Amino acid sequence: MKYHFANPEFFYLLVLIPVFILIYVIKRKRLKPTLNISSFEGFLKSKPSIKQRLRYLWFILRMIAFIAFIVALARPQTTSQKETVSTEGIDIVLAIDVSTSMLAEDLKPNRIEAAKSTAIDFIKRRENDRIGLVIFSGESFTQCPITIDHQVLINLFDNIKSGMIEDGTAIGNGLATSVSRLKDSKSKSKVIILLTDGVNNMGAIAPITAAEIAKSFGIRVYTIGVGTKGSAPYPIKTPFGVQYRNVEVEIDEQLLKNISQMTNGEYFRATNNKNLERIYNEIDQLEKTKTEVATFKKNKDEYFPLALIGFGLIFIELLLKYIFIKTLP
Repeated sequence: MKYHFANPEFFYLLVLIPVFILIYVIKRKRLKPTLNISSFEGFLKSKPSIKQRLRYLWFILRMIAFIAFIVALARPQTTSQKETVSTEGIDIVLAIDVSTSMLAEDLKPNRIEAAKSTAIDFIKRRENDRIGLVIFSGESFTQCPITIDHQVLINLFDNIKSGMIEDGTAIGNGLATSVSRLKDSKSKSKVIILLTDGVNNMGAIAPITAAEIAKSFGIRVYTIGVGTKGSAPYPIKTPFGVQYRNVEVEIDEQLLKNISQMTNGEYFRATNNKNLERIYNEIDQLEKTKTEVATFKKNKDEYFPLALIGFGLIFIELLLKYIFIKTLP
């Protein structure tokens, strides 16, 4: 509900009020009679009557009525606005590598925790989209089918940890499982965001084959290679506690680029936490949910109560002036 004036130019008439006040003051001074007396002693104990106290009231009422009429002429209106929103969500599957190499700490606190954190932030921004989760290493499985219940999906991230399934890197299997979650989707936009830090070395399905299947179903694949350039500290459990060893970072970037190019997606490289956050933000901008908004407005005039107040005050003024106070014309 909004309040506005259809004819605000009438407010310029308010500048007449000081003029009316000035004219009234000058007129009162001219009409004020004078009487010469020898002493005020006889008048000191007298108090002004009610009529004397109210002698200015009729003019005050006239000015208030004048203001009410001006506001009424400006046509105050209330606007009722109704919006009908039609959204077209995007179906998205996040495919996340959970192999033991994701424990490397070139991203903080490590790659897998950084991937989980940024993915959750991404999910929170996609209010109108159905999102699912696939995890993979030496094999793959669906952690959560595509759903609009994002809180349930976010809660399932707590169970994701490295080593929860057979170790290795089966990029083809992870991609194929993601495609299977989207192939029957009726959404016009279907997207897979695949995150890995290694080279495909396991799985029954070749990554390029999985990419061809994704392409046939109109699914875009954004691939993210996670890991610094060079070597990264990797924790190793020993009888003397956890020790760190620098391990060479090997990412099959050419394979990830080919997958993205085949499916009209893009490839990104995340070498630190900020890069990973920027990548998800960029994908968020690339895959915007379509929203159609139809707006209906209805204006209602609100001047009548003000006009009624104005006429009421004029009526009261006339009663005071010619009946109760009885001033001469």
